[in-house]
Amino acid sequence: MKTLYFDCISGISGDMVIGALIDAGADPMILEEELRKLQIEEEYQLKWEKVIKNGITSTKFDVLLTDKHTHSHQHDQAPKHAHDHGHNHEHSHDHKHDHDHEHSHDHNHEHSHEHDHDHDHAHSHHRGYQDIVQLIEAAGFTDQVKETALKIFKKIGVAEGRIHGIPLDRVHFHEVGAVDSIIDIVGAAILLHQLDISIIKSSSVPVGAGRIHIDHGIYPVPAPATLEILKEVPIEQSNIRAELTTPTGAAIVSVLAEEFCTIPSMRVKSIGYGAGTKSFPNHPNVLRVIIGE
Repeated sequence: MKTLYFDCISGISGDMVIGALIDAGADPMILEEELRKLQIEEEYQLKWEKVIKNGITSTKFDVLLTDKHTHSHQHDQAPKHAHDHGHNHEHSHDHKHDHDHEHSHDHNHEHSHEHDHDHDHAHSHHRGYQDIVQLIEAAGFTDQVKETALKIFKKIGVAEGRIHGIPLDRVHFHEVGAVDSIIDIVGAAILLHQLDISIIKSSSVPVGAGRIHIDHGIYPVPAPATLEILKEVPIEQSNIRAELTTPTGAAIVSVLAEEFCTIPSMRVKSIGYGAGTKSFPNHPNVLRVIIGE
């Protein structure tokens, strides 16, 4: 039986999971093909490329949202939180990439290596929890992929509902229900099934430190949704003043990991590194996955 170990040396987010699985040998072309079953491909393009993070070659995965459905897009270790009402807001963030080389699959989408940009986009297209359930159930995935994706979304929905004081069926996801998070969660389920993983284990989860700015104001790290999702999961102290684990990453690891431990006994078959967006001076911002038998 194949065992996969999430080595969360710099936290975990949805896009880091996808990047690490591709880096470990999962087929991104199968990912693209399977994701078309959701029938939302006009809303996004996928991109994956090799980047260097503090000397480690890793795979950076991104969901590029098309102009047709405009969302403010903060991918990797930025707050993705649910809300029960619509409003416009502005995000200011920078994406810093330290690239040695690039293998881009983005259908002629130009992407600068280092850039700062502000978004002030209206959320013209966000989905509620029930919308996402219907989307996944209608897609025709295998039972394993469908059940995995639904469990992860329910984990997030329940946590957000508890924080905002609303029932699950009234949770409307501004960011967690945005296209990039749907792709991250369903994509993780697809790739884990493709890799034929039987057992998933994980290290403890660093969450970061400091404060972050989200729609409701300035909040401590970990954000309320992330902390709620990580109940009963061993979290790890970190001196890095940034959000290292997102609600999406927290939900993936909390739902899928059967045990939180040091690297388990196994014969290692493949290793993958998924890159985060941020770069830290003395710390590789990557998620490592170790697959063995």
